[in-house]
Order: sequence, then C-alpha cells, then structure tokens
Amino acid sequence: MLRIRYAAMSSVKSESGAQKAFDSREAIASLPNRPGVYRMLDSEGETLYVGKARDLKKRVASYFQKTDHHPRTAMMVTQVARIETTVSRSEGEALLLENNLIKAHQPRYNVLFRDDKSYPYLCVSGDPFPQLRFHRGRLDKPHRYFGPFPSAHAVREGMALLQKVFQIRTCENTVFVNRSRPCMLHQIQRCTGPCVGLISQEEYAQDVNNAMLFLQGKTNEVLEALQRQMEEAAAILEFERAARIRDKISRLNVLQSRQFVESATARDVDVVAGVAARGLTAVNLVMIRGGRHVGDRTFFPQHADGATLDEVVSAFLLQHYIDHPAPPTIIAEHGAEDPVLAEVLSAQAGRNVQITTNPGGERRVWVTMATQNAELAIQQKVAQKTTQEERLASLQEALAMPATVQRIECFDVSHTMGEAAVASCVIFDHLAMQTGEYRRFNVKPATGGDDYAALREALTRRVARIVAGEYPAPDLLVIDGGKGQVGIAAEVLAEQGMHSTRFIGMAKGPERKPGLEEIVLPDRAQSLRLPADHPGLLLLQQIRDEAHRFAIQGHRARRGKARTTSSLQAIGGIGAARRRALLAHFGGLKGVQAASIDDLARVSGISRALAERIFAELH
Repeated sequence: MLRIRYAAMSSVKSESGAQKAFDSREAIASLPNRPGVYRMLDSEGETLYVGKARDLKKRVASYFQKTDHHPRTAMMVTQVARIETTVSRSEGEALLLENNLIKAHQPRYNVLFRDDKSYPYLCVSGDPFPQLRFHRGRLDKPHRYFGPFPSAHAVREGMALLQKVFQIRTCENTVFVNRSRPCMLHQIQRCTGPCVGLISQEEYAQDVNNAMLFLQGKTNEVLEALQRQMEEAAAILEFERAARIRDKISRLNVLQSRQFVESATARDVDVVAGVAARGLTAVNLVMIRGGRHVGDRTFFPQHADGATLDEVVSAFLLQHYIDHPAPPTIIAEHGAEDPVLAEVLSAQAGRNVQITTNPGGERRVWVTMATQNAELAIQQKVAQKTTQEERLASLQEALAMPATVQRIECFDVSHTMGEAAVASCVIFDHLAMQTGEYRRFNVKPATGGDDYAALREALTRRVARIVAGEYPAPDLLVIDGGKGQVGIAAEVLAEQGMHSTRFIGMAKGPERKPGLEEIVLPDRAQSLRLPADHPGLLLLQQIRDEAHRFAIQGHRARRGKARTTSSLQAIGGIGAARRRALLAHFGGLKGVQAASIDDLARVSGISRALAERIFAELH
C-alpha cells in the first residue's frame, strides 16, 4: 500500500509569524480517485477521525463542500488541520486498515467499542476417547470447537447438558490415564467410565458424534440415530446397552420439551440490535448456536454522542467481527448496508457470511428480543448511574470535598500468616469500577505479616508511577486500615511530593460488622462514623470490598503456585524439567503425593532410586 501524507497549512507560518488556516482545496487537489483510508488530524497532531472510502478524493471533498452536516461532523471539520491518507488496493483492504487505525489511535469522533474479552468455546478433544472441555484462546486443528459463546456460564451450561444426555468425559488426560476405578461422575450417570474400560471406543465414539450433532442443532438426527442403535442392541440381545440408549432418548426428549428459544432451521446466527434512549446508546448481541439461544451481551460505545444508530451499529459490526469469528448469518437492521463488510468477513471465515438487514418470521422475533435486551440494559445503566451519582455526592458532602473529586483509588493487603503477601489497587472513576485499571503488587516485607511494610512498598511503587505520568493521580486515596495505615500513606505521599492528594483510612468497626466502619482522617484526632445506610458509606464499602476481593484473589493464586512447587523443589535431583514432568503426569502435587514408588518410576526421567527418594520425602 502507498501512504500519502498532507501537511497542514496551519503548521506553515506567514511573514508576520501567524499561522495560516487549513486550505482544504489544496489538500483535496492532490488526492487520488482510488480506495483507501483517510485520517483527520488537529493542530496538535491528534487523530480526530478515521474513515474508509471507495474514492478518497470524492469522500474527503464531501466534508468541505457540503454545508448540511450533522452538528457532530460540522464540529469535527472546524478542527481539521491536516489530512493523511493511505491508498489501498480494494475497499476490503481499506476496511481492515480502518479498523486497525481506529484501535491504534482511538479517535474522538469515531464510535469506539471496547471488547478485549476473548470469547469461550466448547471443545471436543481429538483424543481416542474425546474429552469435553471449556476452551478460551487459539483454536488447535486436532480438536473440534463449538461457539463462540457469549459467556463462560453459557459454555458450562452446555457442558452440563451434554454430560446429562451423552455422558462424555470431562476429566483431564493426566487423570484419565491414571484411574483405577470410575469416579463419582460415573456413579451419578454423568460419564460412561471410559477410563476403566466400561464402554468400548466404538460406542463412546457414537456418543461423541451424537453430542456434536446436537451442538449443531440436529436434534432429530440424533434421536433417529439413537433409536437405530437401541433397536440394533436389542436385536442382538444386548439389553443393558439398549436400556442405556433408551435412557438417553428419554433425557433428550425431556430437554426438547423445555421452553428454549430455538429454531428448527437456523444453525449459528448472531442478532445485532442498537437502541438510543435517555442519552445513552447500546448495542445488544444475541448469539444463536445450533439453533438455540445461548446468551447475549450488551455493549456501550464511547464517543457515540450525536451519532446515528446506523453509525453506531456499523462501527460495532466492523470492530467486533474483524477481531472475532463471524457466524454464517448476521442479522442487523441498522448499519449493515455496506456490502464490503460481508465480503471481508467471508474472506476471513473461509466461507460465505451473510448479513441480513430485513429479517422476517422467527428472525424478526430475535431482533425484537435483542432490542428489548438493549433497552433493559440502558434502563439498568441509568439506574446504576443515578445511584452512584447520589452515593458520590453524599460522600463528597460527608468528607467536605469538592464536586471535582471523581477518581478514587483503594488499597488493601492480603496474606496468610505473612505468606505470599499481595497488595491490590482498585479504581472507581466515571461512576463505575474501572476493572481494566486494577493493579496487584507482589510485596515482600522484611518481616512476614508486616502489613505496614507491605502497604508502604505497594504505595511507593504506585505513587512513583503516578508522579512519572504513567497513571492519573487519584482525587481521593482510600486505605483499608486504621491510623497506622493512614500514617504510612501520609509518609509515602509526602516523600513523593503529592502533598495535595486527599486520603482517608477505612477501619473496621466493632466485631468487624459492615455499617460500623470508622473513617480515619489524617487531620482529625477523632474518626468519622457515618450511619449504616449512608449513601457515601455504601460507596466506600463497595470500593473497599472490591479491593479486598481483588487482593484475596491474587494472594490465593500466588500462595497456590508457591505450594504446588515448594515440596518438590526441596527434593535433591528434582529440577524444573522433572518437576514439570511429574506434575503433568499426575495432574498436580496431590497426584504426585498419592502415587506409589512404581507409579513414580514410570515417569520419564525418574529412576527407581529417585522414585524411592521422592516417595520418602513426600511421606
């Protein structure tokens, strides 16, 4: 691709020293009549807007030749100081480049959707006795994947359903190859016990095949196959097997009788609906997989003020499906008129992707459902926003703080008798918890269990990065603790030169009951106690509890990792490679501890003498 840059006239000074205004005619005159991407930049070099065009010259000229622009577009045009363009070979190539530039520059006049979460899949492994498992990340060819699903809950619900009907194993291979008797899942009829040979590979393969047909929405085919298998088993007098198949048919019929949102014809479909109401815009994505509604997600875009629904939904379709797999059919009433998007998605998927803009029949019902979901999400967000506004205003009043106090950071420390100490930092801003900005600190105080030293280390590291300009400074710093912790915060802030930063402590009250907390202020001898139902206290409790949860989560992960490897590390002759081999073979430290000397000696790299030493050290 050829990149062409156009310098802004505003950067060229006249003899008098004044900057010249941007000359759109001069910039447009040199633009080609070819497809590509254009960037509008302001006088500071910040990207205002990124767009694609079939004809760059005509598209860019329309901004400066027309006078009936939407106020949002008119405002942007007045700020343009430079235009940069990239010529591409096709509109499809321009579409991909446009998406990359939008993600890289986050322009203030582009509608932006943040969706960093990877979508989960239900995976059927390629093993001789396939395993049913939850999967997130890269898709490997030996395995079969179904999805994506909108949430982990939807995947686990699907796995539970398949276990009930088809009894596919979910255990890891390291457990599967080391079983000597069936587990509890077999006893409650959630697994056929292939680990101990209670089912043949051929019969198990039939169950797996039926499960995959069910996931594809081919329930009638599954019932017909099961009916044939039952009759064949009965014909050769295998009545126990015929009874098991009869039970599967019965369970499948029960599932079919339930009230699912399902389709007899559709397989994998996404339904996208946008709603603008009460000053907010939302896009709801409903996922139909195998003809069944498996869940939905609602997205709230940034920079959508003044944008039409067509612009918002079009931005969602571009930004979402360039990064996530597209199903064969996408239904979107708004913003899907561009045929180039369908061509690009089809090329990426390696199959035809159809975008429907005028659905009928059951598809119209799905669009109505997605629209209602988006409306409900807006109502909930407005209610939550109103509640948080009231809570923040009450806190500002209780602590005599100005209305400019919006960003709150809270710190907490978690450890077990001094082991694996972790400090957490959570952020409340824009009337919501900003989970993407949370941070954890693995702290190592000189004395185990020294909460003051652990807090000092975490605060020092955080404040140093704030002073360096890496993070914005908080309007209020909250420390989970009493006067001692508040004193540490005062010292750290003073050392780093952040003398004007407001900070408080939140000490647990008598018997550590919620509602009895005391707010420790650095400039007051007496603590402040707010009523248990005070909105400001409820906000502090919400933030404090989130910091506590985040710290405990990190501490448990760090402690678990340390305990998993520490026992083996202490044994002579066990290096990193042998430790990994043992843990992989037995599925974890508990498996190693439960293994006999003979079992240990079967692991690659473990001699009989070393196996005896390991057994002696662990027992």
